[in-house]
Amino acid sequence: MPLSLSPEEWSARLQLAACYRIFAMLGWTEMIYNHITLRLPESVSGKDNQFLINPFGLHYSEVTAGNLVKINSKGEILDGSKFPVNPAGFVLHSTLHDGIKDAHCVMHTHTTAGVAVASLKAGLSQSNFYSAQLHDMVAYHDFEGITVHREEGPRVLKSVGSRQAVILRNHGLLSWGKTIPEAFAILWTLQRACEIQMATLSMGEPLPVPEAIAAKCTRDSLQFDQNLGGVGVDVFEALVRQIDRLGEDYKH
Repeated sequence: MPLSLSPEEWSARLQLAACYRIFAMLGWTEMIYNHITLRLPESVSGKDNQFLINPFGLHYSEVTAGNLVKINSKGEILDGSKFPVNPAGFVLHSTLHDGIKDAHCVMHTHTTAGVAVASLKAGLSQSNFYSAQLHDMVAYHDFEGITVHREEGPRVLKSVGSRQAVILRNHGLLSWGKTIPEAFAILWTLQRACEIQMATLSMGEPLPVPEAIAAKCTRDSLQFDQNLGGVGVDVFEALVRQIDRLGEDYKH
């Protein structure tokens, strides 16, 4: 751990870097684009929102705890990093970090299945095991172009409300959570729902899941069970063990 960093910040950096490597392992990458951001605890940043973001120009498989960039909500680099920051990262992500109290982690992807469903007029179909676990959890935001304009922020927040699974129409998927594992569990479920919907539509008409059954599935979902050490913790830790077996250079 660098002497200039507190144990709390280094721990946050390690977990976020691991998450980037998990995304790379799962194929949830878009060249050097897209972002996973993590708001630093108040013990590190004080009352000013500060968050960690990937260094622009590096693939997710190159992100490490040490090269993550610390920025504020204006996109200003706070740790002297030699790497730039993609404006689309801090505009969209800082909007959620600043506007939603519990949005400590924000994840955004452009996976094929995610963009495909985001480009469907009807959006996500409540027709499979995974979409049934997201009953009343999905928000939609209409496409306004590349998210580099701050004036879109209030409209994003209005669209999202309190829903943690977000479909950015014509664009991709987004999730937010109190922790990295929670945001990951929500995004993973949304991604799987989109993958299965895309496969289903290639074969025929989806079979809808009744509202009452979907609501029951969401209540019963292990993915969102707080009693398993926190939402998503068990599956996230299992994936961290996988990337550790592939190599631990992300810890530097």
